[in-house]
Amino acid sequence: MNQNIPQNKIHHIITLAAITGLLAFAGNIAPAQTADDLDQTEFPTITSQPVDQAVPVGSDAVLSVQAVNADSYQWQSNGVAIEGQTNSTLTIENVGVDSAGSYSCNVSQSGGDPVPTRAASLNVMTSSAMYGDQITVFGLPKAGGGSQGTCPGRYAGYVNYTKTVSQGWGWAPSTNTTTIFTASDGSGRTDTKITYMGRSFDSGCNQTTVTIPNPPFSPSYRFTIYFPNNVPTTNYPIILTGFNP
Repeated sequence: MNQNIPQNKIHHIITLAAITGLLAFAGNIAPAQTADDLDQTEFPTITSQPVDQAVPVGSDAVLSVQAVNADSYQWQSNGVAIEGQTNSTLTIENVGVDSAGSYSCNVSQSGGDPVPTRAASLNVMTSSAMYGDQITVFGLPKAGGGSQGTCPGRYAGYVNYTKTVSQGWGWAPSTNTTTIFTASDGSGRTDTKITYMGRSFDSGCNQTTVTIPNPPFSPSYRFTIYFPNNVPTTNYPIILTGFNP
């Protein structure tokens, strides 16, 4: 080192040498692979999901999925693979009460990792004109704790009874009857809490039964039963009176 260099200059020279060395080292590093460089063709992409629906007992229910970069499908019922159902469309023929549940599909390509669809809910219904357009709808309860203010309050599980937008969004009050529109727990339990939500954002909550004003504020309604405890593991009924099937 040149002994004539002032001491206050030495620090700056060392710093510059360190920076130069780091830049030289960095220049030898291969550039990181970006997302644009990855081959996206190995990953299935779901473009259309299976949808919720409600169907009458004895009819056929059809669920489907659309995906790109996919050549393998495996449908599941309540999380369990359905034997032989390996197409993009699942047809459940002659549905019964036990057909209600949650259906999803694992999509993959050439044995790669599966990509799951959303779980679509299937409600199954029976109806009788003898009881003022009375409908009994069965759905699969789901365990899951939570609270919604004072209505319904704390709960350990719930089951939804809905129709999709393509089916009319919800259960429409009948124009063929003057019966008060009600929804009741169809199993006889007295501790459940039923809520409804109207398409025009009116709502209501009670225990075991709710009554919608006549004339109704909304053109259609969706219903939920909440269980404070002892969540059923089998399909559970709700009775709708005064509604179109």
